[in-house]
Amino acid sequence: MPPAADIADNLAAVRRRLSAAAQRSGRKDSDITLIAVSKTFGADDVRAAAAAGQVHFGENRVQEGLDKIDALKDLSLTWHLIGHLQSNKAKKAVAFRWIQSIDSRDLLRKVDAAASEVGARPQILLQIDLANEATKFGADEVLAADLLKAALDARAVQLRGLMIVPPIPEHPEASRPWFKRLRDLRDSFVAAGTPAAKLADLSMGMSDDFEVAVEEGATIVRVGSAIFGRRPAGLVHT
Repeated sequence: MPPAADIADNLAAVRRRLSAAAQRSGRKDSDITLIAVSKTFGADDVRAAAAAGQVHFGENRVQEGLDKIDALKDLSLTWHLIGHLQSNKAKKAVAFRWIQSIDSRDLLRKVDAAASEVGARPQILLQIDLANEATKFGADEVLAADLLKAALDARAVQLRGLMIVPPIPEHPEASRPWFKRLRDLRDSFVAAGTPAAKLADLSMGMSDDFEVAVEEGATIVRVGSAIFGRRPAGLVHT
């Protein structure tokens, strides 16, 4: 576990970088939600970040996230599920306030049914795969309109926007085309009649490229290692 002082210092540095990127793009800091990706780190690390003012946290695995939600229920935190969600875990997933990885009609249907059953109203993002990477999840761009329609017709979940996990960049600028394509896709849906409020959020950008994402219109950035430190080799990059 990194020292609490390091987490606080790292958070402050990330916020400064985010603020500068927002200013460069003519936006306000308040336009962008910073998610501290706490996967693989413990509840004490989350407490340290919360003590430094962080509210939004992201988890990749349902059970790991639920364990932290329970351990930290004395804190007023907002939890995002940002990793791939298997449909057989849909019922448990609706404990998260946000589910950012809806990538198929079947998964959407199961999450919506589970949320309706318990009276939950999770905010959802549709994960779109623009690079067609075999190791990544997300709805194919060709199928995105169909998934969008299903989300708009859902009973309980609340559609808020789109999410992308682009190829890991060798340098931040390599991510810019993917971010621009997601923004353009969103704009095309709005131009075709989708209410703008239903696609207000773009979740894109991680530790290595979140500043570029902000410049391209991100409203949510998912930052892990720049806050909590590097994870062991082989774990998903954030």
